[in-house]
Amino acid sequence: MPSYSNVDASVSPPRVTLPRDYNMAADLLERHVAEGRGDRIAVIDRDGRHSYGWLAERARKAASALRALGVEPEQRVALCMLDTVELPAAFLGAIALGAVPIPLNTLLTTDDYRYLLRDCRARVLVASDALVGKLEPALADLPALRAVAVAGEAGKYPRWQALVDEAPPLAAYAATTPDDIAFWLYSSGSTGKPKGAMHLHASAVQTAALYAQAILGIGPDDVVFSAAKLFFAYGLGNSLTFPFSVGATAALLADRPTPAAVMQMFATHRPTIFCGVPTLFAQLLADPALTRQERLRVSTSAGEALPRHVGERWRERVGSDILDGIGSTEMLHIFLSNLPGDIAYGTTGRPVPGYELELRGDDGHPVPDGEEGS
Repeated sequence: MPSYSNVDASVSPPRVTLPRDYNMAADLLERHVAEGRGDRIAVIDRDGRHSYGWLAERARKAASALRALGVEPEQRVALCMLDTVELPAAFLGAIALGAVPIPLNTLLTTDDYRYLLRDCRARVLVASDALVGKLEPALADLPALRAVAVAGEAGKYPRWQALVDEAPPLAAYAATTPDDIAFWLYSSGSTGKPKGAMHLHASAVQTAALYAQAILGIGPDDVVFSAAKLFFAYGLGNSLTFPFSVGATAALLADRPTPAAVMQMFATHRPTIFCGVPTLFAQLLADPALTRQERLRVSTSAGEALPRHVGERWRERVGSDILDGIGSTEMLHIFLSNLPGDIAYGTTGRPVPGYELELRGDDGHPVPDGEEGS
């Protein structure tokens, strides 16, 4: 069994120590079982409540199912799945195997999927049944692709849940190191074709320690609900690596995060941390059904600038602050943010401790204080 990370939170920024024999999936799942937290709830989704012990075994069974489909360590596995517990199980199962999962945006076109699957050369694709119609025309002429499995109504393809149910749990986590590639995430393609950003086994715990633990103060009693989906870098941190780093709970929404769906999640699961985007915060504020959320202690916002009036109205009406910040797919999560006790609505805040930021002009050189960069 790989060893686990150690986070020293007594210093700022927190000091993260990683052993040489380190597997991200074992750190996020197996350590909770080994340290007596296996009965804690890791994920709540449309099918129920799932403990860390159950999810750890499910991920190891998913690893064996992928191996039976022909996946070997360091090969890519494309995951085009809705936000249910099967996605983190498949994602962490691939990492447990030493393979490299790639969550794909579920809102793309067939041509987009054709490009991404060719670009990443995935060995296996696991897809939710609702997405097969868009994906299937893209599956021709993909020499690297060996198998497709479908979560839900599988039709002519193997049913993913059945493959996992029947697989034995992986006996041992892959012998990976902190510097090995753990997963890819594709950029949005705003500056051309989407680009695959490769992230290391060490990356998840680093971002969790620097932002989720040090800035959000996330702890094992938190319930996190993210409107941003798991295929986004923002959503992957919010709903997987952040809560799993401390044994907290992630509440997943498979459907679109409409204001009505978000408020239903508030009422049903009473999150303590909510992760949204400015447009959604404004839509929620426009809905007279939005009420004060007594358990919600902090929200986060990213993706675009949060207008000052939205932040101020949210605090007045909901009873807690929004920490506006900025991150990127390449950096994995937020590195510039408003901080608790140091919030200036209408700004993006200050560098998260542990990151060094520099503003540069169009010529690529740093700009003096008081001047605009790009």
